[in-house]
Amino acid sequence: MPTLVESFVHRFEPGSLAAGPALLLLHGTGGDENDLLPLGRMLAPGAPLLSPRGKVLEHGMPRFFRRFAEGVFDLEDLERRTHELADWVAAAVTAYDLAGRPLVAVGFSNGANIAASMLLLRPESLAGAVLLRATLPFEPKAPPALAGVAVFMASGRADPYARPADVERLAALLGEGGAKVTLRWSAGGHEMAPGDVTGAADWLLAQSWR
Repeated sequence: MPTLVESFVHRFEPGSLAAGPALLLLHGTGGDENDLLPLGRMLAPGAPLLSPRGKVLEHGMPRFFRRFAEGVFDLEDLERRTHELADWVAAAVTAYDLAGRPLVAVGFSNGANIAASMLLLRPESLAGAVLLRATLPFEPKAPPALAGVAVFMASGRADPYARPADVERLAALLGEGGAKVTLRWSAGGHEMAPGDVTGAADWLLAQSWR
């Protein structure tokens, strides 16, 4: 019988640094466990990288949770998949000897949305997050307990999928929960802007978990 860690197709790179954060890489729709490895290496050279593949298929494209239409999420599936991923992360942290290291999620689009959902539903899972083109995944009943958690958000003013009002609501909710939130805006849409990577890398270096 497969172990919990084997329940997600994934890649793990142990990295070369003995201290500092490990990155949880969460791809966008149509990506896989390989997509964000180059980004992870750019953001935190030498850091351990843990990169799962989403289990949901949408027209053959992997995702982390279902949606009914563009921007209309299946909230029941999102909640279930969030807990499933958080449980997997806990098992992977043990299996790959990452306990004691800060775990920072780095997600793009769908991956950023499930990372945001983890912050709202399972805040103990992450020490921080880099949310690239995230939107508000759902409106929680109460702010999460995020004291000591740091979050970097990079969003586009013209993004049709992550509207500025929803982005700002997500940032506000995370802040209300105690997270230290940095929100970077660019003029573009859903695609990443050149400054997003350098901004996220500089932000990671500036955090006290180094």
